[in-house]
Amino acid sequence: MSTQPTMQARAGHGGGQVAAQAGQQARHRATYQDVLDAPPHKVAEIVDGRLHLHPRPAMPHTTAGSLLGAELIGPFRRGRGGPGGWRILDEPEVHFGTPPEEDVLVPDIAGWRLERMPESPDTAFVTLAPDWVCEILSPSTRRFDLGDKRDIYAREGVPYMWLLDPDSRSLEAFVLQKQGEKKSWQQIAKLSGDAQVSLPPFDAISFPLQDLWD
Repeated sequence: MSTQPTMQARAGHGGGQVAAQAGQQARHRATYQDVLDAPPHKVAEIVDGRLHLHPRPAMPHTTAGSLLGAELIGPFRRGRGGPGGWRILDEPEVHFGTPPEEDVLVPDIAGWRLERMPESPDTAFVTLAPDWVCEILSPSTRRFDLGDKRDIYAREGVPYMWLLDPDSRSLEAFVLQKQGEKKSWQQIAKLSGDAQVSLPPFDAISFPLQDLWD
């Protein structure tokens, strides 16, 4: 008796399973519901349909972010000792693109000029690209911050980006360069030690970099 039909049937059945599994994997694209369902002790972000979960930041990270915000909010949000004109937020959730294929990022600090965001939205997230972002580097997020997140900020036309590193106690500042449809980051400063921070878009004031670490 020939076994060829049986073998073909098995092959066809196995092929169908593989195709079904492949189709299921292809359809498994993270959505905002995955962000909402993430554990409360994790920071959830989505890039190109992939969900990224990060631990809450350690104290050096939190300290640097809090102290930087304290330096900026008075002069640039309240107009105390500075020009005002900005809305500066800690860890805002920013959505880029159209659901369900949106990227969801959480910059450590972000700022919008009031002329672009005169009022805070009453939603849990923002859909307007920031005018400035700051990422505070940590061992668990460094690769992500320097890769996917930085690329998306450039793609979405964020004009300014700062990278604050509590481990090396340094600050890098970048401005977005546009050549036709190509967008790339140009480093305009790298500060460390006892340097004074007076960098675009917040170069109307100056403060010691060392004040961000203690």
